[in-house]
Amino acid sequence: MWRNIRDFLGITLGTFLTALGLVVFLIPNKIAGGGVSGFSTILYYLFHFKVGITMLVLNIPLFLFGLKELGFSVGLKTLYGTIMLSVLVDILALFIKIPTHDLLLAAIYGGICYGLGIGIVFKFGGTTGGTDLAARILNKYLKISVGESLFVIDAAVITLAAVVFSVERALYGFLVLLITSKIIDLVQEGRGYAKAALIISGKSSQITEKVMKDLGRGVTFVQGKGAYTGSTRDLLIVIINRSEVSRLKELVAKIDPGAFVVIANVNEALGQGFKDFA
Repeated sequence: MWRNIRDFLGITLGTFLTALGLVVFLIPNKIAGGGVSGFSTILYYLFHFKVGITMLVLNIPLFLFGLKELGFSVGLKTLYGTIMLSVLVDILALFIKIPTHDLLLAAIYGGICYGLGIGIVFKFGGTTGGTDLAARILNKYLKISVGESLFVIDAAVITLAAVVFSVERALYGFLVLLITSKIIDLVQEGRGYAKAALIISGKSSQITEKVMKDLGRGVTFVQGKGAYTGSTRDLLIVIINRSEVSRLKELVAKIDPGAFVVIANVNEALGQGFKDFA
């Protein structure tokens, strides 16, 4: 019970910081840092649609499609994060004053706030829908890695911003994208979209079953022998995306709190669910 309360409080904090980055720095300076929020910013200046409502409208079909095609793993936390972000963006826009119209400062601090917020949301097992869901759908049907999908979607939105706003603001949008990505990685304690998890546990079969069922990831068994004890155990190897790190740790902790887990960066992941061989 407390774990769920903690997760939703964490997601609330994360969405608040994300909304703050958008409302205080990015939206008023016409900087579209990619994704649904960036596209909603463009629509706001073209048609005066409220950004929060537009984000929600765009996210609803993505969420429903993701729920159908990707299963209930997208679930309640994603729905909550999606709605909270949309609501907070429009509420904060009503009374927050804009501190700067310097594009460089706006891009830097907007990217930091946005990345920190999304990173916290990921850390507590949620997402804010949008680009993350779209990337996972592209990954399933077009076999494009999640990392590549995210980049393609964000780059397309920023390119559109160059047409609607200016090339200069689009360049600041790419800067926001870079900063956001690095901050998310920092919060998640990693550098790449792919992570390798090495798990040593006496309950390897239960962990494997839950990983395959809840995360939809394959597991590789390697037999290992402890130098000190001389006992033989299975070493589980799982390759996951950075947004799945917190979920994997929580899953393992529930089954075997005494398990030994190592999570490392993966420079490149080739094969099913990730990048195709060139």
